[in-house]
Amino acid sequence: MKDDRSSAEERRLSHAALLELKRWNTPTIYNGWEQITKRDPAKDGFNFEPTRDFMPHMGPMIGYAVTVVCEPSNRAHRDANPKAWPEYRRYVASVPGPKIAVVQDLDKPLAIGAFWGEVNSNAHRALGCVGTITDGAIRDLDEMNNAGFKAIARCMCVGHAHAWPIRWDCEVEVFGRKIRPGQLIHADKHGFLVIPKEDEERVLEAARFMDANECRTVIAAARSTAGESLEEVLRSLDEAGACFRKTARDKFSGQGEW
Repeated sequence: MKDDRSSAEERRLSHAALLELKRWNTPTIYNGWEQITKRDPAKDGFNFEPTRDFMPHMGPMIGYAVTVVCEPSNRAHRDANPKAWPEYRRYVASVPGPKIAVVQDLDKPLAIGAFWGEVNSNAHRALGCVGTITDGAIRDLDEMNNAGFKAIARCMCVGHAHAWPIRWDCEVEVFGRKIRPGQLIHADKHGFLVIPKEDEERVLEAARFMDANECRTVIAAARSTAGESLEEVLRSLDEAGACFRKTARDKFSGQGEW
């Protein structure tokens, strides 16, 4: 994995670009991404299953995936590799941030124990992670908030049980979406988008453009209807939609949702 990781790191976006991407919600990033990608925007990139953002007040998060698999119901993993935690943490530390820890919980749909709590969130924060996406459980919600560690998870539970890293730096599947180490993820209360490597460089420009395109056409038309008749409102919306589509086509050869 080292050669693949080095290659991926060379193509990482600048810190400034990541900060700007974080200014928008995930649907806005999706609106830009669908204009530039060769993937199918109806089935690629985003989560298929519902997610829950336990810290919506923190806003969106963006980072590169570090991955791990756990099975809190199974004590055998602890016995099989007693040194798994320090070995896993060294892997996380070896990857440049910002990072999102993506955790696949093999106990799903049960919630036997939480990989995340006060201690683990603080440790990952110290290692450059901004948050997690896990199809398992979290606990110590107030303490995780205090750590500034965002969690998109399936549920909460009381204990950690036998939460233990089984394998890491591998492909995982959470909420119906397969994620590989090093992939760029944008996530918020709506869900998450895994941005393909080939689309990373242009996604910021595309999100900026499509957001401005909406504001100047379809949103402006919908917000400027005072005193108009219903027919005038419908005509304005039709004209704005046509302008929106033309602008998108001229820029990206796409047309967006209108």
